[in-house]
Formats: sequence, structure tokens, C-alpha cells
Amino acid sequence: MEVPTTMRFSGHVVAMPYPGRGHVTPMLRLCKLIAASSTSQGHDDGALLITIVVTQEWLGYIGSEPKPDNIRFATIPNVVPHRTQIAADFPAFFQAAITNIEAPFDNLLDQLQPPVTAIIGDVELQFPVAVARRRNIPVALLWTMSASFYYMLHQLESLARNRGFKVHLLDDDEEHIPGISSAQLSDLRTVLHENDMRFLQPEMKCISTVPKADCLILSTIQELEVEAIYSLKNVLPFPIYPISFPYFKPETGHSEVNNDDNLDYLNWLDSQPARSVLYISFGSFLSVSSAQMNEIVSALNTSGVGYFWVARGEASWLKEKCGDRGLVVPWCDQLKVLSHPSVGGFWSHCGWNSTTEAVFAGIPMLTFPLFFDQVPNRRKILEEWKNGWELKRSKLGSEELITQAEILEVVSKFMDLGSGNGKEIRDRALELKGICDRAVAEGGSSNMNLNAFIQDFLCFPRSLSGGGDLVP
Repeated sequence: MEVPTTMRFSGHVVAMPYPGRGHVTPMLRLCKLIAASSTSQGHDDGALLITIVVTQEWLGYIGSEPKPDNIRFATIPNVVPHRTQIAADFPAFFQAAITNIEAPFDNLLDQLQPPVTAIIGDVELQFPVAVARRRNIPVALLWTMSASFYYMLHQLESLARNRGFKVHLLDDDEEHIPGISSAQLSDLRTVLHENDMRFLQPEMKCISTVPKADCLILSTIQELEVEAIYSLKNVLPFPIYPISFPYFKPETGHSEVNNDDNLDYLNWLDSQPARSVLYISFGSFLSVSSAQMNEIVSALNTSGVGYFWVARGEASWLKEKCGDRGLVVPWCDQLKVLSHPSVGGFWSHCGWNSTTEAVFAGIPMLTFPLFFDQVPNRRKILEEWKNGWELKRSKLGSEELITQAEILEVVSKFMDLGSGNGKEIRDRALELKGICDRAVAEGGSSNMNLNAFIQDFLCFPRSLSGGGDLVP
């Protein structure tokens, strides 16, 4: 945690991500962008020093990650359960994160040198605003899901606060929430009814703290969520910066985890025909039932389609089940895989990071949401962006499953490059990729928003007046 002695710093930013893959990765990427941009802009008083705070467990995963000289890691103790326990009881993990991390984080800030001049905290942690206010320093919050889903939760939280509305009582009698369409409301009901209230209630508290911050960073491309971003600018009392992070191109060598097995799976991908491989990943912490896994494996082995499956905890079991056309691994550099010329489709749980990486890579998606924001993300893919198809669950015994027959039919058509539908969806995916590439290029919306955030929030001395307004 030593400060580079050859560099002068204009400020010291501390970043605190929520301890989950879908949060650590975008925070790390954001910090790399800030570090590189603040250095390249050549400020007379030096670059920004950025300290990324993670648990000791997470340092083991990302500690060897290549990073600029003005980024360093600092650790707090493992005050939350091991990340492999998330799936067993996600609400308990979430509660531990927002409850147990604040004190060691606050104590760490006293030990850091030079003195901290700004905090970037994850919305899901709830406490960064309170810590920053106690220390009289500015605080930005990072939202790692879609802008539209944040707006839905913001409106729901406002409704709950203003009407004494109970989150768990949202039902078909509630016909309208301002700014939310009937389709989105249907998705929101699904989210609320399917998820544990031990998770949803603290989530609403996290949302309620956002307006008390000094600005909000949205992990998105402005052109793909214009309406939601415009709506948020009308309801939040501070600047909003839509910035996208998943565009470190594979050839730059950026990788969020050090892994020695890359060569094997990349060699396998190199040996496959162009756009012939279906990439499959259901995220980093939730899994599907054994019955559903059996339906999927049986269908894939029958389909004749080549597939590359990242299965983490189930990898060893699946390796015994997969056929000659399949490869199963516990981890991969997802953006590198999605950008590989042999990959022609992505069967995804619709997590926001995976969704945006697929869009950046120009790869169409098969949607298979499992949890929370993944439900409205599916609607965005299917109805707004039109770069994906849906796999529909059916009742099979006591469980709702996507059956082998459904999987076989959809996968075969989805990976048929010669069909009209297959060409149409791939053309649309490439169209969206072009929008993203332009946004992150110099002068594009994401690039300009990043520069504005650095200039407006990070690069000038400031103090706080009453009420949390920033004073230059």
C-alpha cells in the first residue's frame, strides 16, 4: 500500500466496492479509467491517487491484476461470509456487507496517506454517504445495474416513503407508478414477489441514501438508456454521469483475475469455426437446480452445437456430462471470450455486466434471468434493443423448467447463421456494438462524461456546506 515516490498527486480518491463479482469488476474498471484519464490530461498538480479497498479474500482474487502506478489496493478484514456462501443465503450476505464493512472501512481511512479527498462508494453498501459526511469530504456513488432499473427502484422507494407504502404489498391493484410503464411494472412485481424481503427491505434503504450523495455514476451507455437517464436527471438533485466500463479490449491485456488456464480454453476456441460456439454463463453466485441442469446438458449434447460453458461450482460435475462438442471451465475472461471470432451467441442470466459486455462484443443473447434486475434486463434485450431471444419456462412436475425440447429447438435456430432470423439478430447486435464503440471513443458520450466527472468532482479542492452542496 505504498505511495509511488516518483509521482505527484492532485488528490486521493478511495473506492469502496460491494464485495461481489458484479460490483468489484466495474469499480476496478472505473478506477482504471479515472487513473489513466487523470494522468493523460496532464494536470499541473499531478495525477489522482486511487486506493481501492477490498476484503482480504477479494485481494486474493484481484491482487495480481495489472494496474497503473497511481492505483493501489488496501484491505479490510473478511467481515462478510466467503463469497461461495452467497448462493446459500444471499440476504444474509447482503446484510453482513452493509452492516460489517463500515467500521473497518472508516478506521482504514484514518490510516491512509495522503489524506483522502473524495470517496467513490457502491450504492449497495448504504454507508459511504454517512462516512463521507462525518469526514466532510465529497462522495460519489456507483450504480452497477441499469439506469432504468435504478429509476424503477427510486420511484418505488419514493412511493413507499410518501404513502407509507409497503414494498411487499405491491400487487395488481397498484396500476401506476410515475414514469414506469405497465410492462416495467409487471417486471417489478415479479422482482418483488420472487425475492426475499430480507434482501428487498435493506435494498430500499440503500436507494434512499443516494440523493444524499454529491453525484451518481451509472454503469451504462447513454444512447441505450436515454429515457431512463433523462427521467433520473429530473428526480435526482445532483449531476449524473453515464459511463461505461467494459471496453478494455482483449488485446490490451486487461484481465480482472489472474488465471493460468487461459491458454487451454483459448486454444479450444481457436480450433472452432467462426461464430459456431454458444457461450454459456449464469453468473458468479447463483446456480440452477440439478433438474434444470440435466435438461440443459441433454439438449446441448443432442443439438450438435459447439458450446463453451463457465459453470464455476458445477464445473467438475458438468465436465463428465458434456459431449465432445462442449468445453466446461470454472472461470474465463468473459470479455475476451465474447470477443473471440468463434463465439456466435451468449446464453446469459442477464446480469447487467454480462449484458453490457455482450453488447460491446456485438454478440446476440439467449435470455435466462435468475434474480432481481435480470428480469427487467431481459425485457430490455428482447423488446428495446432486440438483440436477443427468450427461453421460456414450462411446468414440469413440481418445478418450472426450460425443457430439453424447448432448449433444443431455440438453440438450434439461434445458432443457425444462415436463417433470416439469425442474420437479423446478428445485424442488430453489430448495430448496438457500433453505438457503444462510438460512445467510448474520444469525444463520445461515455468518454465526455468520464472527463466531466473527473474535472467537476475529483480534480478541484472543495469543501462541503450545510445540506451537502459542493462549494468550489
